[in-house]
Amino acid sequence: MEAKKHRRLTLKERVQIETLLNENRSKAYIAKLLNRSRSTITREVNKLVINSNDKYDAHLSHWCAKDDYLNKRNLDKISTHKPLKYFVYKGLLSEWTPEQIAGRIKELYPNDPIMSISHEAIYRHIYTRPQASLNKKLIKLLVRKKTRRRPVKKKRGTGSKIINQVSIDNRPKHIELREEIGHWEGDLMIGKNQKSAIGTIVERKSRYTLIVKLKARNSKEVAEMFSKILNKLNPIFKKTMTYDNGIEMARHEIITQKTGMEIYFAHPLLFMGKRY
Repeated sequence: MEAKKHRRLTLKERVQIETLLNENRSKAYIAKLLNRSRSTITREVNKLVINSNDKYDAHLSHWCAKDDYLNKRNLDKISTHKPLKYFVYKGLLSEWTPEQIAGRIKELYPNDPIMSISHEAIYRHIYTRPQASLNKKLIKLLVRKKTRRRPVKKKRGTGSKIINQVSIDNRPKHIELREEIGHWEGDLMIGKNQKSAIGTIVERKSRYTLIVKLKARNSKEVAEMFSKILNKLNPIFKKTMTYDNGIEMARHEIITQKTGMEIYFAHPLLFMGKRY
């Protein structure tokens, strides 16, 4: 009797598995229909379905399996631990930033050393092989879609050009819990060829986002337009804003004067994408 050769599941089979699971078919039924062992189907499903709220995703599973096969000799933490890997990839496909993914994992798995990852480690995983086909897809899922991640440039001098900054270290600790509405995260998105820019202000708890149209990237324009859009909000939604050290925020005190919002600044070398 000829021994059966080991065959990896195909995308077509994974789509069938997803379809049949959505029809509430048992793993034994699926295994018989696909002429696969029940253990093969069980392992495949359990890689993605960790708890009752998870759903099996055929394309995500196939994507990860292909990456596992191609990179067995070069595994980082994300590639080594499949539950972590699926959580990270699922987050990227859901248009979460690495900062959001890292924060969400911390909230859901506070005492699990395996389900723990920094946003920097996620970025390193994505940019380890920037020319590989999978990594190209991962890069496209990022907000800025840069093909290379440039190191943070060291600035000349010892002081910041932004005066009277208040460090994020002095921000009230309860803001980190994201339980109270009214605390925001600001950022500047640069357009193609550095010719345009828009401001984004994201509410930490609800993730409600304000888009600020800017005619220029200078601090005067940013202060004026940020203040204008924030002052359209009910005062109960205007408490604090956290920002990076971009020079466009040099007139942060004007925003505080006009809106009543305290502004905190992240550490320069830790800011890269950005969720505080």
